[in-house]
Amino acid sequence: MHGRPSGVPAGPPGGVPVPGGGPAPGAELFCDESGYEGENLVGGITDVFAHASVAVPAADAADCIRELRDRIRSPATVYKANHLQREKHRGTMLWFLGPDGPLPGRARVHLTEKAFFAVARIVDLLVSGTDPADAPAMLRGAHARGPAGALYREGPEVYGRPRWQAFLASFNELMWINTRRGAETSADGFFRLADELHRAGAPGEAGRVLALVRQARPRADALRTALLEDPRTVPALDSLLPALAAAVAYWGRDGAPVAVVHDRQTALTEERTARLHEVCRPPRAHLLGLRFVDAESDPRVQLADFLAGLARKRASDALAGLADPELDELLRPYVAADSAWGDARSWALLDPGPARRAGLTTA
Repeated sequence: MHGRPSGVPAGPPGGVPVPGGGPAPGAELFCDESGYEGENLVGGITDVFAHASVAVPAADAADCIRELRDRIRSPATVYKANHLQREKHRGTMLWFLGPDGPLPGRARVHLTEKAFFAVARIVDLLVSGTDPADAPAMLRGAHARGPAGALYREGPEVYGRPRWQAFLASFNELMWINTRRGAETSADGFFRLADELHRAGAPGEAGRVLALVRQARPRADALRTALLEDPRTVPALDSLLPALAAAVAYWGRDGAPVAVVHDRQTALTEERTARLHEVCRPPRAHLLGLRFVDAESDPRVQLADFLAGLARKRASDALAGLADPELDELLRPYVAADSAWGDARSWALLDPGPARRAGLTTA
């Protein structure tokens, strides 16, 4: 078999494509991620976090895994995205993402540019006073428009990249709370850096936003206290819950119920899962249930793993200025329009808008 897997679904659940490439109302989603480092947003191993959701019937997913094994012929027990990323298997990767693969109209990947997400949280938490567990804010996500985008774009140029990176890393350290670290970190270092940047001067929106950040010491102290005292509080810098909430809202438009099957993820604790249910309830969204499986036990979760891994690697390469027009053309239809992305140059390569207008997400 070297075309689309057989057994295109006739009805829900299963993410039947509808005209224009949108999902059918209600779905059973199968999810996985790539590049997740918890709340470590600055200076970690990866600069992009990708969360993929697929609504592919089990038979199609199993057919796809068999097809991949036939093409790649690796002895590995479980295939991962890096098998497809090898240059000798590029044709297979393009097939997987292309119109004859299993995914058109039945998959989506939400991208988070970690540095921009950190800037957006500075603005949300310290300037706007947003509660990190606020449901509407979680579903709104982080966008490059407005104050966060201005600060992100102007910061490195105005203040110098080394000093700007130190500022972001200090904020990350301040708001990253867990049992091993964070309690010993005070706000002094972060606000000292904010003062230094402010004295360096910045015209326009970036300077205005930074001036407001400097005045937010009481808010930062109160937020850290709340995060330290209540372990049920949603972590201030977590990107997984917003991405998962966005997937439920997208696939379950108009409040249609969505059941999620996710690869095992220790970050999705009982408290955070309960919070997700609070966020994803009508009329905002409707999370019917969330259960966990090992990726190797379900081919649909494996497809999500492939898509997340491929998208994260390509998005990271785009951030680094590496071009791949052929891959971008196939990947764009799957990229979530509400991804948390600030870099305009790389987003021009990943932006799903042109692909959707061209009708590339239809089955």
